[in-house]
Amino acid sequence: MRTWFAIACLTLLCSGCAAIPEVRDKPIYHNPFPQLARVAIIPFNNQSDVPTLDMEEVTLAYYGELQSIRGFEVVPVGVVMRAMQASGNNGTDIEQLRALGKMLGADAVVVGSVSDYTPYYPKRLTLAINWYSTNPGFHPIPPGYGLPWGTAGEEFIPESHVWEAEFALAREQLATQTPQEPDLDDRIENPEKNEQIAVEGLPLNWPDPSGFVPDSPRTQPPPMLQQDGPVISQIRSYSENDSDLTERAEQYYFFLDDARNGGWQGFLDRSNDFIRFCCYSHITEMLSLRGGAGESQLAIRWGESR
Repeated sequence: MRTWFAIACLTLLCSGCAAIPEVRDKPIYHNPFPQLARVAIIPFNNQSDVPTLDMEEVTLAYYGELQSIRGFEVVPVGVVMRAMQASGNNGTDIEQLRALGKMLGADAVVVGSVSDYTPYYPKRLTLAINWYSTNPGFHPIPPGYGLPWGTAGEEFIPESHVWEAEFALAREQLATQTPQEPDLDDRIENPEKNEQIAVEGLPLNWPDPSGFVPDSPRTQPPPMLQQDGPVISQIRSYSENDSDLTERAEQYYFFLDDARNGGWQGFLDRSNDFIRFCCYSHITEMLSLRGGAGESQLAIRWGESR
């Protein structure tokens, strides 16, 4: 047995680098929002200074990456565009967006724009994405919601996620404490309102960190408090020479199994692939910040796949 084992080891060593497998952790993402399962994406807007940027390509890239996430059903972009043309609905305000969502049977309508784009090395892309719920009773899902706060898993929450969750919470808390200048006529008629009044305790609308943890089920549906802002809002900038981005791109390319030459560097060098990867990064960051990242899978690859 020892002889056969030695022969097997020698054979593997003599075969070169192909005998040494590549081991990677494959990140797994899913839809953590069962109330937002069917999604419609309207054509993205170009707010950059590059008029030649193909916005249909950007929209389709976002569509393709979102559709690949388990738990999402995305209405084809062509179906959305035909519905907008037939109805004359351009999705310019929240009422039109909700009407379009109901027409398409969607739980949410995604509105996106590219605010900055550089097509040459180092490529740069800034995506601003808002998700609007068709149901006016659904309220914003902040960064940090659904993460394992207060459990043994809290220590494994990435530091970047902790910072973003705390920053978002601080902004909401600060909004309740920002002085609001009263109307001039109101100050003249009611001078007592100019005085500062000390109130014990916290304001009724004070955002509490416990809001990161989903509430227990209610015996009856809660009363609807309509809100017209996006339920999810995220702006991200991506640069081709950012070390964090290139590290994620190398991992993404490894599991893409692309037969074209050039490796992950060549992948990022192609504008359409760079845009696609930025859309993937935007979506997965949005999900992982809200409890949509599952346990990674160990992947072993022997030699070249193709």
